[in-house]
Amino acid sequence: MKKLLLLFAVIPFFLTAQEKYTINGNITDAANGEALIGATVLVKELGTGNITNVYGFYSITLPKGDYTVEYRYIGFVTQTKTVSLDQNIRIDIELAEEQTQLKEVVVTARPEDENVTSTEMSVAEIDIQTVRMMPAILGEVDIIKSLQLLPGVSTVGEGASGFNVRGGSVGQNLILLDEAPVYNSSHLLGFFSVFNPDAVKDMKLYKGAIPAQFGGRLASILDIRMKEGNNKELEVNGGIGTIFSRISVEAPIKKEKSSFIIAARRSYADILARPFVEELRNGAALNFYDLTMKTNYRFSDNDQIFLSGYFGQDNFMFDADQGFSWGNRTSTVRWNHLFNDRLFSNFTFFFSDYEYELAFGDNPRDRFEWNSDINTLALKPSFTYFIDQKNELTFGGEFYNYVFEPARARGISDGDVIDISVPDKRSIESALYVNNEQKISDNLSVQYGLRFSYFNLLGEGNKFILGDTIPGRRRPIENIEVVEKGESIASYNGWEPRVSFRYQLNKTTSIKGSYNRMLQYIHLISNTTASNPLDLWTPSSNNLKPQIGQQWAVGLFKNLKSNRYETSVEFYYRKTARQLEYINGADLLINEALEADLLAGDGRAYGMELYIKKNSGRLNGWVSYTLGRTELQTVGINKGEWYPTRYDQTHNFKVTGFYELNNRWSLSSTFSYISGTPTTFPTSRYEVQGITIPHNANDSRNNVRLPEYHRLDFSATRKGRAVRKDGTPRKNRDELVFTVYNIYNRANPFSIYFWQGGDRVDPGALADTRATQVSIFASFIPSITYNFKF
Repeated sequence: MKKLLLLFAVIPFFLTAQEKYTINGNITDAANGEALIGATVLVKELGTGNITNVYGFYSITLPKGDYTVEYRYIGFVTQTKTVSLDQNIRIDIELAEEQTQLKEVVVTARPEDENVTSTEMSVAEIDIQTVRMMPAILGEVDIIKSLQLLPGVSTVGEGASGFNVRGGSVGQNLILLDEAPVYNSSHLLGFFSVFNPDAVKDMKLYKGAIPAQFGGRLASILDIRMKEGNNKELEVNGGIGTIFSRISVEAPIKKEKSSFIIAARRSYADILARPFVEELRNGAALNFYDLTMKTNYRFSDNDQIFLSGYFGQDNFMFDADQGFSWGNRTSTVRWNHLFNDRLFSNFTFFFSDYEYELAFGDNPRDRFEWNSDINTLALKPSFTYFIDQKNELTFGGEFYNYVFEPARARGISDGDVIDISVPDKRSIESALYVNNEQKISDNLSVQYGLRFSYFNLLGEGNKFILGDTIPGRRRPIENIEVVEKGESIASYNGWEPRVSFRYQLNKTTSIKGSYNRMLQYIHLISNTTASNPLDLWTPSSNNLKPQIGQQWAVGLFKNLKSNRYETSVEFYYRKTARQLEYINGADLLINEALEADLLAGDGRAYGMELYIKKNSGRLNGWVSYTLGRTELQTVGINKGEWYPTRYDQTHNFKVTGFYELNNRWSLSSTFSYISGTPTTFPTSRYEVQGITIPHNANDSRNNVRLPEYHRLDFSATRKGRAVRKDGTPRKNRDELVFTVYNIYNRANPFSIYFWQGGDRVDPGALADTRATQVSIFASFIPSITYNFKF
């Protein structure tokens, strides 16, 4: 008892001796009030500090004393403050952009040495200004296409929706727009992404070392943050391009307290062609449009609310009654609240919906109609506690409510309506997580976290009991149980540990490593060459179990010549359990017993990623190279042996370059070389009465590779004059962008199919069969775009 009393007597003395106070605040762009994500706050006396979060907030807790604090952000003027810290202090900083006569191109907005000093690894980031400088198809800037120029990110070909990360499928990526999931990220069947670059502030792709606050997918998390809107003055941005135009308007509602941004795009190829194409005058359509909106209001230094929304639609109509359309809709409400100087919170509520419709038949008495939908409602409270300059604790939870509408379909024959709809499905998913980033010493830092997730598929609905069969065949239905509304059909849960470390070898070199385990409860069903808008999402069930993914990664990171160059090499190994695969001839659409056609296999992906980047200067850019292998092993497929996935690419080599000629002219170019992707060809054939029947004698899958893919693109940008003839600066800015896509007319293969000629075959003669290569673009594509800002 005496020892306990002594301890309580000593504690107040110890706390007094260790008296600490907190400096916190927000760092914003002085020109428009936008929060600067990842700005550095450095305490010079200690050689340590912090970076701002995704809302521009920072907090540092230090012992009582006098300090010199530097506020830095690449491309902005550094500010220095002298602080006498004897109480908690709030310091909000506005950083002004650097102005030089001939401004060097900067291809990063991160701190100069962050890739070496940060615990973060396996992350792909491109500043939105860099994305704007890249050559793009038809001159239209595209966020998703730009990410494919970085190591570990690929696609199966031109015109393919989505992207693949470290051997993961398209459905294993979680794409977030202001925290709301986007289920189809493509416009125009994959040629453009749904994200308007004029409304995007920041994007980050996690390929590995995924923090505990993220979950739900195995391969990657793409976190896209929208602009808040200029809270200083009216700003209008836009562009007039070859096939579509865009415009964005942002302005303060109440200066420096509230602002908004509205951004819109629409394609108009069908409008321009309407006078010359009769079908377009009779109701046919080929277009897309989207609208992005956001507003915010700061009630006090401790409270701020954000409202954001997205609406996008694609229309591919053969006439007024036939065709298909698809689109995403999201809306997000977020409340930032600062409980005290160290505890920052964010409460998010969002709605997300993806829907497509399909209709055939121009006679109302003979017609087919089908629509499918997935919508999500979610609540996500999250908290960040800045313990001290060495520990940053993040914790929170998530709750999702899913409604799946696989098919609301009906066929009309001679006026008789046949309803072939598939019943809706409802499920809930929730998670709790905690994550800490800790600086153990000057050389060693770690990030460790734990996530617990839970999933429940709820009635009402049918619970199919499937029997066993020959591996690789459709499983028979042995029984159907009717489950009442609100009752559980199947439930799952699991732990998802995450850990990563950074060890600093010297000022310019570090090694990093990471491990993460992920669970995925909802699945994208697609067995086509590339994902398309008619693919559907389905939840885990008693027959379809959650996919489980684990990834290990290790890398060496080194900067050269005062951080002018950065290099890295990473090695990764991914292991997947219960990965989706399909029986031959799987019936995936309008099939209530879909699970009988699905298989569960084991997946593995491993490889090396090399990245060399010149960060600044008149000539800069990067080189990326990925050497990888992605394979599946599924009982009943390929005789149970490992085989490559459809998106396996052995070599993926990309070069991106920028050159600033002078104040008005700049050039950029990209080159891509990718190994051919696998596909399945028949190994033999039968001929019966002149008809050729292909046959795969070995039951092999993805047994042949397409020819390799390579392409060179180029663009030149001519900026308008910055000053008038009388020497006064122009407030308005404009530029012309000239782009040539696929300069040397490469006919890259998307797929190869076989067909038989229509002529009658003479007895004893062989049928005329041919292989035909499909190329999306077989020639160069020039374009011109006019961009403006005022």
